[in-house]
Amino acid sequence: MAVVVTKDNFNSTVSEGVTLLDFWAPWCGPCKMQLPIVEDLSNELKGSATVGKINVDEEPELASQFGVMSIPTLILFKNGQPVDKLVGLQSKDSLKAKIQNQL
Repeated sequence: MAVVVTKDNFNSTVSEGVTLLDFWAPWCGPCKMQLPIVEDLSNELKGSATVGKINVDEEPELASQFGVMSIPTLILFKNGQPVDKLVGLQSKDSLKAKIQNQL
C-alpha cells in the first residue's frame, strides 16, 4: 500500500533511497486510473523503493513547492532530491523502469 504523504512526514519519507510520489486529487479522472498502478508498484517494490501519494487538495504547500500544475504528477526522488518529474497518466512499466534506473 502506498504511503500517504503529508508535510509532516514528507522529509522522513523521501530522505533516503528511491521514492516515487504521486500528486493526485479524488476528483481527478486520470488520477483514479493512476492509483491502482501506484498501489501495484508499491506492493511490487516493497523493500527496494518507497511509493507514496500526496492529495494536492490537502497538501497545497507540497504541490506548490514542487511546481505541480497538473495532476496526476509523479515525482521520483533519490536521497531527498527530485530526479524526475512525469505529468499525466503513466504506465506501470515506464514507472517501474524509471525507479529501477535509480536503485
